[in-house]
Amino acid sequence: HGGAGGKGSVMKLYIRQKVFSWVDRFTVKEESGEDKYFVEGEFFSWGKKLHVYDGAGNEAAFIQQKVWSFLPKFMVFLDGEQVAEIVKEFTFLRPRYRIDGLGWQVDGSFMAHDYEITRDGRPIVTIHKEWMTWGDCYELDIEDERDEVIALSVVLAIDCVLASEAAGAAASSGGD
Repeated sequence: HGGAGGKGSVMKLYIRQKVFSWVDRFTVKEESGEDKYFVEGEFFSWGKKLHVYDGAGNEAAFIQQKVWSFLPKFMVFLDGEQVAEIVKEFTFLRPRYRIDGLGWQVDGSFMAHDYEITRDGRPIVTIHKEWMTWGDCYELDIEDERDEVIALSVVLAIDCVLASEAAGAAASSGGD
């Protein structure tokens, strides 16, 4: 894998599969099963907000839905500054997501939670399902631990888009 080159070590994070029904609070675990981050959601009819807290209870990231946009858009903030915007692009073939602000590309199967985020062809984070002792999880393989918070936030934002679309589809088919 070449020299370290000042790179942080590879990180693995785990999100329990069932949380994506969007309970209002869930944890992100390390490989050991220890809690690493806590995620709290606020869900209103005018958009979702998600707070990511580290183990010490400090807000590590904030994710907010951009309301009144034709396609689902979520913004990611670190330290109060917007660092990325996740946009679902309109394609007839399959969903595509664009990450503005970071130069990251996303590719793979989102519904199956099996996809990869890359920058200039280099992997940033790979997402896939993994069975752990404590249950069915999505594993986030993050190449450089310095990208950990932002990679986690982008994955959560993509999931928000999926969840809001699913909710929208349900609502338009006669619910609510």
